[in-house]
Amino acid sequence: MAKIKICGLKRPEDIAFVNEYMPDYIGFVFADTKRKVEDAMARKMKNLLKPEIKAVGVFVNDEIDHIVRLANEDIIDMIQLHGDENNAYINHLRKLTNKAIIKAIRVKDVKSLEQCKKINANYLLFDTFVSENVYGGTGKAFDRKLIPDDIGDYFLAGGLGADNLAEALSECNPYAVDLSSSVETNGVKDREKIKKVIQIVKKQRGE
Repeated sequence: MAKIKICGLKRPEDIAFVNEYMPDYIGFVFADTKRKVEDAMARKMKNLLKPEIKAVGVFVNDEIDHIVRLANEDIIDMIQLHGDENNAYINHLRKLTNKAIIKAIRVKDVKSLEQCKKINANYLLFDTFVSENVYGGTGKAFDRKLIPDDIGDYFLAGGLGADNLAEALSECNPYAVDLSSSVETNGVKDREKIKKVIQIVKKQRGE
């Protein structure tokens, strides 16, 4: 039964929304995007977050020391690498923190998935390839039939929302689904949209 992650939280109000509806994970984006959150705000928001909800830090080609500091100070509970990080980078990170690691794969075609089984991460996350210098958060979908059957536990992202979430869950068997732009209105998280997608996932789980 799939879990759900609401990514890109950047305001204390966003924490109030997720505390009310209880997704399994939330995401703080530390990469230089429109959803970027500064370290001090992430700390404040984590202190407001119910402990049952795990906070994932999202990074793109960041300095390892920055990630480790946030992880070891428990501002984040898991690490999501959304850039060009390789196994050497991941292995270095593992020596400095015991937090679980999610590695994002931008799916373009079969070839883009060939090497993913060799990645030394706890989970993979499949998102949509748009261009070489766009690392995610576009709200665009990819062909989910490209995901290998024997890939293990993975997060599914890319263009998921209330209109297609149930279909995606029936087509695939992800460990978790990851949503961001589809639960926003005018660039900010929307309480009712968050409620709706969490209800869809929990209904699929029989809750």
